[in-house]
Amino acid sequence: MKPTGKALLLMAIVVAPWVIAQEATWRSIEHWARMPEGRAWGSTSTLDVDRAGNVWVFERCGANSCAASNLPPVLQFDTAGAFVRSFGAGLFVFPHSIHVDREGNVWAADAALPESTPGKGHTVVKFDREGKVLLTLGKPGVAGDGSDTFNRPSGVATAPNGDVYVSDGHGGKSNARVMKFSKDGKFLLSWGKKGTGPGDFGELHGIAVDSTGRVFVADRGNSRVQIFDANGKYLDEWKQFGRPSGIYIDANDTLYVTDHQSDAKRNPGVRRGIRIGSAQDGKVHTHIPARGAEPDKQDMAEGIAADGKGAIYGAEVAHKSVTKYVRN
Repeated sequence: MKPTGKALLLMAIVVAPWVIAQEATWRSIEHWARMPEGRAWGSTSTLDVDRAGNVWVFERCGANSCAASNLPPVLQFDTAGAFVRSFGAGLFVFPHSIHVDREGNVWAADAALPESTPGKGHTVVKFDREGKVLLTLGKPGVAGDGSDTFNRPSGVATAPNGDVYVSDGHGGKSNARVMKFSKDGKFLLSWGKKGTGPGDFGELHGIAVDSTGRVFVADRGNSRVQIFDANGKYLDEWKQFGRPSGIYIDANDTLYVTDHQSDAKRNPGVRRGIRIGSAQDGKVHTHIPARGAEPDKQDMAEGIAADGKGAIYGAEVAHKSVTKYVRN
């Protein structure tokens, strides 16, 4: 008997030299989070989920930049997608990464833009959950490569002991390094440079820390996830998660990576989508394919997070929304 379409979907696999991953049967719920009345979504490349299941989004002020906007780009939604609060107006240029630490503080990284915007951009800001600024790393509006400046920081994450890691750079003429700070903002060390070798970076695009303190970097420009110890020692690289734009590790060391760029030119032979696997051994067990059929259309989430209860959330740059993924 010829298999039905549903049976074929359940049987489908993604085959690559390094992994066999079960094609997941997930349902996407677009426009899950509801903006306050009168406000429209702009592009967003990042979100996170706090311990209570609230979803935090760093949105580009109804457009693809906050440079000329007074809208607050940090938004909180409850578990049902209802708007709770927003803050951060006037502080950012190009919202790129948001991270909620174990104490509930909200960290936001501004990748700025190649052109200069006086007085803002190139910073990582720490807020309490009500929106009070607790700490600012970097110098607003100043691009640099010193120990107290960034050039287009693309990601921020905190370790179990509170240390702060920033992936500093977003391709082009920006930096290509990881910077480490103490929990109170003291610079500790940095590592990395532009290149393709072990420990080098092409286009940095995100960062995460597992339960043991290892640092996972989305090296999108080189189509790989690189892994380091807490002090920057190179440990490994994984290409089985595609060309990583967003990277997230949950409390069980499950690794979520979203790839919205792979195609015949940039990462031949690899399909776009979300890959889920183990941060401990690198095995990929699930692939959620991109929704569209056009190989060059970026119709997959750029940022990713999970709530630990079976739901995955994607930040959509092209679709200008937050998409929720649940199992069928």
